[in-house]
Amino acid sequence: MKLNFRKILGVCFFIPLFYTVDAQQSDKINVVTSAVPFMRISPDARAGGMGDLGIATAPDANAAFWNLAKLPFSVSKGGVSLTYTPWLKDLGLENVYMLNGSGFYKLDDEQAVSASIRYFSLGNMQFTDFAGNNLSSYTPREFSFDLGYSRKLFSKLSLGVAFRYISSSLANGTQNGISYNSGNAIAADISLFKASKDKEGSGLNWGVVLSNLGTKIGYTNNAVNKEFIPANLGLGIAYTKKLNESNRITLGMDVNKLLVPTPPTATGNSTLDSINYYNYKNNSVVSSWFTSFNDGGSFGNELKKLQVSLGAEYVYNNQFALRTGYFYEDASQGNRKYFTFGAGVKYSTIALNMSYLVPTGQGISRNPLSNTLRFGVSFDFEGKK
Repeated sequence: MKLNFRKILGVCFFIPLFYTVDAQQSDKINVVTSAVPFMRISPDARAGGMGDLGIATAPDANAAFWNLAKLPFSVSKGGVSLTYTPWLKDLGLENVYMLNGSGFYKLDDEQAVSASIRYFSLGNMQFTDFAGNNLSSYTPREFSFDLGYSRKLFSKLSLGVAFRYISSSLANGTQNGISYNSGNAIAADISLFKASKDKEGSGLNWGVVLSNLGTKIGYTNNAVNKEFIPANLGLGIAYTKKLNESNRITLGMDVNKLLVPTPPTATGNSTLDSINYYNYKNNSVVSSWFTSFNDGGSFGNELKKLQVSLGAEYVYNNQFALRTGYFYEDASQGNRKYFTFGAGVKYSTIALNMSYLVPTGQGISRNPLSNTLRFGVSFDFEGKK
């Protein structure tokens, strides 16, 4: 049995990273990658409709995915949300989807508790030998579960902390004495949120999130051969303008940077390449967070590692919402660039949301994420009038 984890990971995430990369640019590409990349996929339809914007937007039941420090400012006592996303349907894949659920409850006006879960099904994987003969099949899947607590530090500033368990089951079995099994990791999030609404309901919010700060994850019995999980630094701002009693608009921007070291590039010297790769694999978790800021070779290359989300949301009478956004990633890091649209409707305490990723590219350069749809439903507990 030959287990190729790069191919498996490609199905769930890395294929989209290269959808518009020209062959002549291949020598310039050095994508920062990590294990469990499903943790970087937008988990809810509201944010998905705004170009994956969510750090400083108004709090809702999905805040635990983006910035749980927002929850003490929620006008609702609590809420739950469920989102379903068929994944890479444009490639014709079946039974590949994401299912995300989250919920929170405010203990009082100062503090809240939350929980969320992400589940990623990669369909069915057929393993073959070198001659192409079927050996066995497996259903790879990944999930994470976290619990969070947030509270106000001051009247308009709050802090949130979450602890997370991650499980990734991509394959199993034994090959050449190596046992392949599920990978497990633990991680934590730390977040800040500053709310700045005035008496009219307008104002500028900002947020800072350090997410997935945790252990490496391995899929074999080799303790050295472990991968980094997607630790991330996120900064977000969102400005809300209340036009009148029935209309308001929000404009926002998120900037994200993976706190994962850049993999070494080949030099042509096998000895030197082996040393560089060994040092890369054995970089400690804490050290990798800091080295990720200066291992790109230049300041310009470091800027290329940033991912930017721009989004807008229009809400009428707190019942109907229209959204749009744009996601940008540099060509050297995967070249994901796409526009999104979304809509939402709320009746009483129930809200339905949908987002759509606009197709881009043609032929072999077509974005595999094209036509991605997300469907979400949420329920708010009784809140303030």
